[in-house]
Amino acid sequence: MNIILFGAPGAGKGTQANFLIKEFDLIQISTGDMLRESVKQKTKLGKQVETIMANGELVPDEIIFSLISERLNDRGL
Repeated sequence: MNIILFGAPGAGKGTQANFLIKEFDLIQISTGDMLRESVKQKTKLGKQVETIMANGELVPDEIIFSLISERLNDRGL
């Protein structure tokens, strides 16, 4: 089962995701969490997006897609 939750920051996506994870034993992929973790760990990607995020700009789709692809490959999905 694949479920995608879209919404503005603070809309409750994470809250609803937690309910779904517990109920259906799902895996959550949060691009925001993944980006913040990359910045925190000072990875190559983190250094690339740190300024973008600090300026409140949107991270380009290509970067988000590669981030999601890496996570799915790490999970064998």
